[in-house]
Amino acid sequence: MKRSPALRQLSREHHTALSLALRIAKASDPAAQERLLATVPALFRGELEPHFQEEERSLLPQLADAGETALVARTLDDHAQLRALAAAIAGGDAMALAPFGELLQAHVRFEERELFVVAEQRLFADDAAS
Repeated sequence: MKRSPALRQLSREHHTALSLALRIAKASDPAAQERLLATVPALFRGELEPHFQEEERSLLPQLADAGETALVARTLDDHAQLRALAAAIAGGDAMALAPFGELLQAHVRFEERELFVVAEQRLFADDAAS
């Protein structure tokens, strides 16, 4: 899908999130889960948290101003849940891995299929074809 230049970097960053969600889904043995307990917190801090902050700083206020409060609320709620699960994982809670991976995948799908589509229509209609 061709994205507006304003959303391209955020959309590209979703690949990292989906790759992580897939790794979590495939981690069935304790050794794989232990490796994820060691790597997920760093990936969250280095990749996902900055992505969330960028959306919260730039995209979401614009969407709220355009009246898309339900989409903004859903996004912020997902971010809060993912932050809480990431904190649990950082604390060594292996039981938080599966819910984190599932929510992360669902969140990316939501952003790509709903949030970004509305953003392109409401905010970036003039440059979506660029």
